[in-house]
Amino acid sequence: MHLAYPAVLSVLLFCTGLYGVLARRNAILVLMSVELMLNAVNLNLVAFDVWLSKAAEETLHSGQALTLFTIAIAAAEIGIGLAIVLAVHRNRGTSDIDKLRDTAEGPDEDGPADDGPGTGTPAAGPAAEKAEATA
Repeated sequence: MHLAYPAVLSVLLFCTGLYGVLARRNAILVLMSVELMLNAVNLNLVAFDVWLSKAAEETLHSGQALTLFTIAIAAAEIGIGLAIVLAVHRNRGTSDIDKLRDTAEGPDEDGPADDGPGTGTPAAGPAAEKAEATA
């Protein structure tokens, strides 16, 4: 078999994964696209290992060994990535990447708005009542 067939298939898989990473908005689909890209790399490693082993007298199978390491790293990455996505989904209620870009907590939307410095009026509302009750 020629080297071109698995190389072209690997390029197609990698480009499909790259499109998924750039175009998708769901975090789980982005993780799946990253896995697709890693599988394209694995296919390339094995294909080049077979191609180089035909030319060499001694076969080391280094491409297949690197593929096993890549699979182990991909399994760890998907486990940690899914744990992070699930934790964020529990806290925020969505896994949409566009809505998750701002991870810093801003001012409380339900709380009172500050009138600005120097107005001299204390803040009124539930937050002020809670502060007075705990004081």
